[in-house]
Amino acid sequence: MFKATPNPPESDPTSAYSSLDPEKFHEATERALDYYLKPEQAKPKKDLPASQLFTVVESIDTESLLANLSENLASANAMISDLAFDLEGSRRHVAMGILQVIEVSELLANRALDIADPR
Repeated sequence: MFKATPNPPESDPTSAYSSLDPEKFHEATERALDYYLKPEQAKPKKDLPASQLFTVVESIDTESLLANLSENLASANAMISDLAFDLEGSRRHVAMGILQVIEVSELLANRALDIADPR
């Protein structure tokens, strides 16, 4: 049977491919595969200032945020209530004003939590 193209040449030890280092070839292959197949890693948005002690995780859901806010307001409510009833005069009025702001904020947070996760 006649072939239109010649057979491929036999492997020649002096060919250009014989001088490739197998380790370098493997590294180049890995780089190429990583470039096309591995997803790009998320880069941090920005460095936080050194003076910032606390931060909220960006991936946290709204329901968890509202639940923690509600619990913090309830704790603040209990603390200021205890303090307000030990005070007299204008200091008591200031503490009661703070208590009212906390209670209204707690109502708002609980309402937002009910909207986010109706039970």
